[in-house]
Amino acid sequence: MGISSKAEGPSTPALRRDPYEVLSVSRDSTDQEIKTAYRKLALKYHPDKNVGNPEATELFKEVAYSYNILSDPEKRRQYDTAGFEAIDVEGSDMEIDLSNLGTVNTMFAALFSKLGVPIKTAISAIVLEEALNGTVTIRPLPIGTSVSGKVDKQCAHFFGVTINEQQAAAGIVVRVTSTAQSKFKLLYFEQDTNGGYGLALQEDSEKTGKVTSIGMYFLHFQVYKMDSTVNALAIAKDPEAAFFKRLEGLQPCEVSELKAGTHIFAVYGDNFFKPATYTIEAICVKSYEETTKKLKEIEAQILTKRNELRQFEIEYRKALARFHEVTNRYAQEKLSVDELLKNRDTVHSSFTVCRPVNHNDTGLGNGKVDDSKAYTSGEDGGSDGKEKPTKKKWFNLNLRSDKKLG
Repeated sequence: MGISSKAEGPSTPALRRDPYEVLSVSRDSTDQEIKTAYRKLALKYHPDKNVGNPEATELFKEVAYSYNILSDPEKRRQYDTAGFEAIDVEGSDMEIDLSNLGTVNTMFAALFSKLGVPIKTAISAIVLEEALNGTVTIRPLPIGTSVSGKVDKQCAHFFGVTINEQQAAAGIVVRVTSTAQSKFKLLYFEQDTNGGYGLALQEDSEKTGKVTSIGMYFLHFQVYKMDSTVNALAIAKDPEAAFFKRLEGLQPCEVSELKAGTHIFAVYGDNFFKPATYTIEAICVKSYEETTKKLKEIEAQILTKRNELRQFEIEYRKALARFHEVTNRYAQEKLSVDELLKNRDTVHSSFTVCRPVNHNDTGLGNGKVDDSKAYTSGEDGGSDGKEKPTKKKWFNLNLRSDKKLG
């Protein structure tokens, strides 16, 4: 599990090193420790801060690639078990930084995104650094109100949501919608030790009907987000396996509750060429107790179903392999039976099919009499029923024994 030179996509580093080594973390590091290490290194080597430095760009790729493995529990388990050979990290599953792409590449990325190809985009380092330095402008977003706006591409609008003890205990939902179907991200920042804000959560907008929307749920129980990229990649690789991967995109949100105080959220413009229009609101779910209860139940059911599907996929694969084995044998046996019957018919035909008559075999013309013509259908008469004189034969001669011979 050391160094590998295999490359699997445009965002994969040319030379792959142990991801734990790249992020300078131990193998028993927690998810939070891995995330903290990634943030620092990603900000350090971000292309926005290292223009014209190809070495930094390659290091940024390496850091992003390593985090892509270690931030995913399944990929991390696979890597820990068997190294790079056990994982499959596609280039389209990596994040690309739009601010670092040229115009032509950005156009291609926009086209692929419009065609439904999942493209993850990275947040501009400028936005992250301004937040970390605490130099961003924060607008108030009172609970129960909504704010509409328009944010430029690769820029962010920051909002402060202040909640009291009762609201924190009940649970909070922050959601963003766009009737213009704009592409955006919803970001959540935590207070950093230096007084700034570090990125803790991010969600990508998804199209639902005629709007794009996204939400963050802080409800005191584990809520999951759906990463549609996982299923899209599964379909591209193996359409038959796509069904079993539909629930694999569920990723647990790392923050499930908020404490009383002010919390920082941001709407990030993720459109390729134009600003994103949006409406953001924060609500207390105290008046949505029944809906919250249903959400908790359905999340639990989906997790159970995901485990069932994983087991069912094993059974399905075995049954499918057996099915292919049986159908292949069926085809072979059918050919074998058809061939045997064909051979049988050939042998039978050698006895039953009449050959042309050879007159030399009839006995006629060689002085032999055809006795069959000496008899008719009526043994004692002709066909008309009348008696006909019987021809005497030599063995019917009446020899008188009393006549003396002279």
